[in-house]
Amino acid sequence: ANGSSELITNISGSLVSMLYNVRLLKFAGENGVAAYGVLMYIQFIFIAIFIGYTIGMAPVVGYHYGAANHKEMKNVLKKSLIILSSSAVVLTAVAILLARLISSIFVGYDAALLDMTTRAFTICAIPFLVMWFNMYASSFFTALNDGAVSAAISFMRSLILPVICILVMPEIWHLDGVWYALAGSEILSAVVSVGFMLAKRKKYKY
Repeated sequence: ANGSSELITNISGSLVSMLYNVRLLKFAGENGVAAYGVLMYIQFIFIAIFIGYTIGMAPVVGYHYGAANHKEMKNVLKKSLIILSSSAVVLTAVAILLARLISSIFVGYDAALLDMTTRAFTICAIPFLVMWFNMYASSFFTALNDGAVSAAISFMRSLILPVICILVMPEIWHLDGVWYALAGSEILSAVVSVGFMLAKRKKYKY
């Protein structure tokens, strides 16, 4: 049960990807799908630091929680927030500055596709600023053996909010709306994550 958030994340990721492809076919045709494929590969490279840190942090938090070492839990949380937020700013800046160069490695053979992918990558770099917090919060509650909260964060972040954003935002901003949907869902998810972190603070004494 405690691993349900990871289950939800992986299942939802596949469903949301299919929905993205459907919307991109409508607003940009095959080039849109190609740009999205490249974007997902590149994005995974950038967020690997978040994934690695949150997975590596979980046993440390779980250990101190089990030992009732609340002072050290607070210390780990504080340092984690500083490290991840700083990394997010750097990664966002690098992604925006190198968007065209990186995109050209994959789609440099087609000028129109390169322009589309570069713009998409630039827009989709924005969520890096908050994405880390959602990933951390979900992993944090898994480490505290609170599978329900972790799953709730993952469910909202990986399925409910992305589906809402990908259905609504393109109708307003067309193709850009598809790319902004990722930022929209991550920002809304951050609100959910902050809410749980504040609500559970007294219970887990962090």
